[in-house]
Amino acid sequence: MAETVIGRPTGKRRRASAFAYLGSLTRLVNRPAARIAGSRLLPFWSVVRHRGRRSGRTYATPVAARRRADGFAIPLAFGETADWCRNVIAAGGGVVRWSGRDYTVSDPRIVDAERALAAFHPLQRPFLRLLGIRRVLIVRDAR
Repeated sequence: MAETVIGRPTGKRRRASAFAYLGSLTRLVNRPAARIAGSRLLPFWSVVRHRGRRSGRTYATPVAARRRADGFAIPLAFGETADWCRNVIAAGGGVVRWSGRDYTVSDPRIVDAERALAAFHPLQRPFLRLLGIRRVLIVRDAR
């Protein structure tokens, strides 16, 4: 009997973020996480409210965020192609709920994680590297 080969390895190996394996859990986790993220109890977790690029619907996505003097640094655990990130960039901003307060943000830009590490506590920096975070979304407080 002949063996059927479904796929062949390409020989190319790509290092994925530690979060890449959690993609299927996102829908299950986002709703309850969005309810507690952004509260004073969890200052590292925030909620980004953004408008869909195509649908126009309003979404709330729980993310890790760190407050900066002029806005927020948000690690891109799922990369810069995550829908929420693309929506914020397309809209030119959104709303970040952090520590029990809403902040309207604008001027989104993606930077290398190394450039944004100063916004994070020294104890958090090694974890960002360990988790494979390579890019960070920087947003500024809208004035």
